[in-house]
Amino acid sequence: MNEFTKTLCPYCGVGCGLEVSPPAQHGKATNRDSEGTPTWRVRGDKSHPSSQGMVCVKGATIAESLDKNRLNYPMMRDSLKQEFRRVSWDEAFDKITQRIQTLRLNGDETDSICMYGSGQFQTEDYYLAQKLLKGCLGTNNFDANSRLCMSSAVSGYIQSFGADGPPCCYEDLELTDCAFLIGTNTAECHPIIFNRLAKYHKKNRHVKMVVVDPRRTPTAEAADLHLAIRPGTDIDLLNGIAHLLMRWNYIDTLFMDDCTSNFPAYAEVIRHYSPDVVASRCGISIADLETAAKYWGKSKSVLSLWSMGVNQSTEGTAKVRTIINLHLMTGQIGKPGAGPFSLTGQPNAMGGREAGGLAHLLPGYRLVKNEQHRTEVEDFWGLERGKISPVAGLTAWDMITGLESGNVGLLWIAATNPAVSMPDLERTKKALLKSPFTIYQDAYYPTETSAYAHVLLPAAQWGEKTGIMTNSERRVTLCSAFREPPREAKPDWEIFAEVGRRLGFEDKFAFNNSAEVYAEFVQLTRHRPCDMSGLSHQKLQVQGPTQWPHPKEEAGTRRGRDAGKRLYTDLRFHTPDGRARFGAYYSKGLAEPPDPNYPFVLTTGRLYGHWHTQTRTGRIEKIRQMHPEPFIEIHPRDAATLGIIDHQWLEVRSRRGKTKFPAKVTKAISPGTVFVPMHWGKLWADDAEANNLTHSESCPDSLQPELKACAVQLVPIFVESTAKNYQLQSSQW
Repeated sequence: MNEFTKTLCPYCGVGCGLEVSPPAQHGKATNRDSEGTPTWRVRGDKSHPSSQGMVCVKGATIAESLDKNRLNYPMMRDSLKQEFRRVSWDEAFDKITQRIQTLRLNGDETDSICMYGSGQFQTEDYYLAQKLLKGCLGTNNFDANSRLCMSSAVSGYIQSFGADGPPCCYEDLELTDCAFLIGTNTAECHPIIFNRLAKYHKKNRHVKMVVVDPRRTPTAEAADLHLAIRPGTDIDLLNGIAHLLMRWNYIDTLFMDDCTSNFPAYAEVIRHYSPDVVASRCGISIADLETAAKYWGKSKSVLSLWSMGVNQSTEGTAKVRTIINLHLMTGQIGKPGAGPFSLTGQPNAMGGREAGGLAHLLPGYRLVKNEQHRTEVEDFWGLERGKISPVAGLTAWDMITGLESGNVGLLWIAATNPAVSMPDLERTKKALLKSPFTIYQDAYYPTETSAYAHVLLPAAQWGEKTGIMTNSERRVTLCSAFREPPREAKPDWEIFAEVGRRLGFEDKFAFNNSAEVYAEFVQLTRHRPCDMSGLSHQKLQVQGPTQWPHPKEEAGTRRGRDAGKRLYTDLRFHTPDGRARFGAYYSKGLAEPPDPNYPFVLTTGRLYGHWHTQTRTGRIEKIRQMHPEPFIEIHPRDAATLGIIDHQWLEVRSRRGKTKFPAKVTKAISPGTVFVPMHWGKLWADDAEANNLTHSESCPDSLQPELKACAVQLVPIFVESTAKNYQLQSSQW
């Protein structure tokens, strides 16, 4: 009988529990990939409280990618024009440390050292990267792909509540009276969460579901009310709902008086958002707007959920805070079934936030600009006062512009694929070509980014290292390794620790295993909003996945693993006066609205089977068959105007670049808006990179780029047979 190892799915932020066992040696039960090779057996972990044994197609097939196109050895080259040569780890480490020491000896050049990490990291990886760069090297130039994903949620929570951290839990999906989903295609991007919500919604007729999205996604199909607003009008809609809640007196004045501040400024803003104005701007009916407001106002518990459609915006922080405003004015927080719930994109983006894994953060939900926070970390790490810079480091996009200007002397990329995922991709690639020294640390080869590297470091991936991940509901899970890394691959934390030791910081990186790394990290969370000082690898092994806060003082008591289900149950917040803050924002709209030359708004997103840039899923045959090629969704009315038929190829142009996609003519997209999936890079399709089109304008608070919207034009690529088919089909529209 095979022994199953408990771990966590390494894809989205849902954080589904998995059980994995070795390939069966005999019998028909042996799992095999498309080439007939036996694979590890994966099933849902029924004991994991977040997923309850459920698993989507990505989690079910994850083992098929374990041994496909792995990077097995360190590789190096002196210029991008050369071929890689295999080298030893000693040679690779020597090259890296020599380059870092050269930059350090040049004084101010220390700040030219940059690392771009990933929500694929385990918490131990994140933590040691912060200790190495922000502590020992004195530069805050560590950013992660969470900058493209969750930084607006971080900024919104901090500004409204005084600290980051989603206050809700997954149990609220099955306790709410009204689920308000905005900017999230949960059914495809967070399917197990959606399964829980959809089952509950179907069984309880009084429960309402509102979905706000310009596309009629599978999520919207399940809703009681679908608001297909125009891209960029989210704040108009939210302020319009608030206007009606005020008019109809669906507000909790006692809660607002005792527990919030700045409501008068917000009230002044929302009085300008009357139903007729909002309906016109959003492209919806007044009746639908009123229905949404009534659902919210009449419900005893309201749960809002959002993801990239809100965060990836020049108004990202403002949108997050405007969602939170609705909860504050109706007292919908700190109780079962209610609260503002950001759905994390990456599997351990929450762990990264806890460990300080963005350019403006320090471990334990601290900020680099806060002198007390810096002092606390310096003292804990045994550094001299003033070692940690008070200046926020370079963000992911700042690193790109730093390469352009020559201010970045070393770029270390780990567990992410910016040559596909960054905005304004042609500009990004040209900047990467200018890098004087790029280290690329990943489990797979090739990827699109490996073409821009001077050093390749083989990393252990999912299942090959033991460590911690935290999911969207703040649930901390120990992910146990179930196999050895292939050939010479190493866990990310070990790589960072070895570089630290070779730079002369032996005492700062004297760890024997990841459990010791985690034990040090959680001490930095003590008395912080994300207090995990009562957790350890050993305790998590015994008690299972556990939500924070879980302070040390209560460890060993009869505290249950779900004791930290919800934040702010006492209605006191992490602000100086203990009150949550209203944010007053007028809608500004898209950074790049459509115009006569570029008349369509392009939006991008994920598909059910694929994950980000296909580094894993592109190597799994079942998923490739599910989603064989990219496409562009276009409404029949727009297709008819341009003379486009289904499956016809279109050239899509923006002010930055162009791509080609076959058309998918569908009423599921709003007129004037088109959609393309973001998964395809150069390795998987020709001229189908969505981010060739997107721009780099970002939210002024979170610095998160507006990847969700840009202006494009569509140029049909005609052939004779296409024109004949158009004459036959256009009458059907």
